[in-house]
Amino acid sequence: MTEEFTKESRNRAVLVGLSAHSLPREDNASETSLEELAALVETAGGESVGMILQQRDAPEARTFIGEGKVAETRELVQAQGADLVVFDNELSPSQQRVLTEEIGVQVIDRAGLILDIFAQRARTREGRLQVELAQYKYLLPRLTGMWGHLVRQTASGGKSPIGTRGPGETQLETDRRHIRRKIAKLAGDLEEVRRVRAVQRDRREKNEIPVVAIVGYTNAGKSTLLNALTDADIPARNRLFDTLDTTTRTLEISDTCTVLISDTVGFIRKLPHHLVEAFKATLEELAYADLILHVIDASNPEWRDQVEVVERLIAQLGAEATPRIDVFNKSDVYVGDIRPHGEDIVSISAKTGEGLDELLAKIGKRLDTGFYRVTLALPYDKGGILEALYRDAKVESVEYDATINVVAVCSEKTVGQVKDYIIDGWTPPKEFWED
Repeated sequence: MTEEFTKESRNRAVLVGLSAHSLPREDNASETSLEELAALVETAGGESVGMILQQRDAPEARTFIGEGKVAETRELVQAQGADLVVFDNELSPSQQRVLTEEIGVQVIDRAGLILDIFAQRARTREGRLQVELAQYKYLLPRLTGMWGHLVRQTASGGKSPIGTRGPGETQLETDRRHIRRKIAKLAGDLEEVRRVRAVQRDRREKNEIPVVAIVGYTNAGKSTLLNALTDADIPARNRLFDTLDTTTRTLEISDTCTVLISDTVGFIRKLPHHLVEAFKATLEELAYADLILHVIDASNPEWRDQVEVVERLIAQLGAEATPRIDVFNKSDVYVGDIRPHGEDIVSISAKTGEGLDELLAKIGKRLDTGFYRVTLALPYDKGGILEALYRDAKVESVEYDATINVVAVCSEKTVGQVKDYIIDGWTPPKEFWED
């Protein structure tokens, strides 16, 4: 797909963006989105050596930015010794092909750059599958350009050069079939991943363990927060897309509330739709979560725009109805005068620990419902109840005396099943006439 970026030979990239009245606001380029694109190039292992922001009424069909800006870009590339041009907007396969020819160096768009970063970062088998599927879907419509030189050689000369007679279209069709087979195979493998996740989800629901999902714009501090809450020891560096593979940890909110908490891949403006589709095996967990923690970088002046991006993707994944808490992170360096506040809002610093107690209290308020720490005295001939408790509750201690004395955290449903043996921690509710 794209050339591999390496630290040994850093690509020197010129960044180009178009802002057009005819494009939706979220598809336009701006100084802010170009600065973010420069950070993406840095994350991929390259460096930005120049920027061009073009204003037009509408994109030009053939070159996207118009012939004059193409010439200006070519001159900047030559002056800076650049070997790569990255567009902030999405290019069609034909536009990408034309621009690569006319500028004289490789041209990719933001989607291609993000796919390259994901390919470098994926560590687990699942992550690699998801990235590979997205790459092939991105590559398929761009194959024509890769074989176009053979077709042009034949057409211009009227006679095929030796070694190029015929294979252009044949090879193109062969590659297309091969990639379609790969896409089908990868989609099947990911469907198996989704099936396994569904089984795990069923088991969690059976055990009534609440699930908390951490989401947010890339580099908002999701991994730092998970580390602070659970000592997960996930590398947390100040760079985009540092976490691709989901990490899940157990978090004890209180004596009677234990949850599973997971971080997710960061969202970003113009996230390639192929990538969103491919990562649905992971991201669909959002729709099944009991609570979403939306981590927001309070130190970023653009945080409102970033929130809008995340909200759109949450809705796209079908999780807009899931309860959530907005977690304003990096509040120790907040840029405003009054910190955001409200019932489902908390300001924290995952780095310093400020506000984490308040966050845990809010999570507990949402999820710590209907659980009891109870002490049971089981007759020895009721040992089967102990097995059921190990399966359906959190057994904390077992002592064998005149009876089997068990301390366990049980859901309301489990309490109802074992209430005859409870000696402490729960009393039957009174009927209205008993008051």
